[in-house]
Amino acid sequence: MDNGESSYRRFLAGDDSGMVEIVREFRDGLMLYLRSYTDDIGSAEDCMQDAFIKLAIKKPKFNGKSSFKTWLYTIGRNIAVDHKRRLLRRKNVSLNECIEIADEANLERSYLVTEQRINLRHAICRLKEDYQQVLYLTYFEDFSNEETAKITGRSVKQIKNLLYNARKALKTELEKEGFNYENI
Repeated sequence: MDNGESSYRRFLAGDDSGMVEIVREFRDGLMLYLRSYTDDIGSAEDCMQDAFIKLAIKKPKFNGKSSFKTWLYTIGRNIAVDHKRRLLRRKNVSLNECIEIADEANLERSYLVTEQRINLRHAICRLKEDYQQVLYLTYFEDFSNEETAKITGRSVKQIKNLLYNARKALKTELEKEGFNYENI
């Protein structure tokens, strides 16, 4: 499996179904990763859509130095960074954003199938942002430490340290709730 690379090449060659395949395959995972970065499912959805729009309109060159999925998640992360910077300048929250936040739990429940995974996801959301990102990319998206390092712009050693500390923090958080983490 080429992780979407052949679909993107077909799209660049003029086959629009290639882009449809990319969106279908990566939209949910990319959105949930970006949610851990933006702290808001609505913003994550906007950033995810912007990432796909960038692929469709600007058609950036995929150089193959990483997997297509890693490259796509990096594009999404960069868009989320820009989005977060814009939000820091604008502190107002509209009522529409509040409504979207209320719908967040329903979206996550439909994506995360079992009740244990939902509780685990909520516990991860209470962790530091850096911990959320490395745990999500490593365990929910199955990225290697090297790929996670590329996506987040960190070294592999930093990712290993973050993962170690994130797992310790998550274990502590789960134990507070009396959660049995050994069965995951």
